[in-house]
Amino acid sequence: MNLLDFIIPAIDLREGKVVRLHRGDFDQVRTYSPTPARVAEVFERAGFRRIHVVDLDGARGGTPANLDHIRAIRRVFRGRMQVGGGVRTCETARLLFEEGVDMIVVGTVAVRNPEEFERMLSRYPERIILSLDARGGRVSVGGWCEETAFTPAELARLYEPTPIWGYLYTIVERDGSLAGVDPEPYRRIRGLLSKPLLASGGVSSLEDLRRLEGLVDGVVVGKAIYEGKIPVEGFPPV
Repeated sequence: MNLLDFIIPAIDLREGKVVRLHRGDFDQVRTYSPTPARVAEVFERAGFRRIHVVDLDGARGGTPANLDHIRAIRRVFRGRMQVGGGVRTCETARLLFEEGVDMIVVGTVAVRNPEEFERMLSRYPERIILSLDARGGRVSVGGWCEETAFTPAELARLYEPTPIWGYLYTIVERDGSLAGVDPEPYRRIRGLLSKPLLASGGVSSLEDLRRLEGLVDGVVVGKAIYEGKIPVEGFPPV
């Protein structure tokens, strides 16, 4: 396993700072850096191929709120950059792609406004990752505040025939908790899908990554890097 290919470092943005939420709870937040671009520079120097950027304010508010910082991250990180949080219209997708983002991560619009999501897919085939944010076995949307009737498998199968790039399956109860990963949800859904599958939620060690090897095509890692559980050269930035 090439860790630089398998790990996708996360940069979660709230009010211009790099933070981590605990289990998707906006009332339980820890700030790690006031300078997102500096964090991205560390990931660039370390040799990571991709990063995952989330506009948390956008996820709750419905439109991106940290575009200046997304733009600054894009200037210093040369690898693939996927961005989510508040991407709910074709116009927002266009704006992010014009800023140099490689892929967008979309969840809420796929549930609340399927027609708009289909328009996004027709304009940007193979550049959209469908977000499967699961809490209690059901997909959550709207900044993880609204539970839907979909299971992750049901939502994934609904859009499997479309030109999405793949899926990001997050176990919200484990996200930002360092509780360790549970491979079983990924093992169950893997056999239903033909497109790439990314995992997120609970990674606490290199052993967790080994448990997911062969089940998923990459793992978004946040708190385990920020807390030093998975060492990254040059981190934290000074």
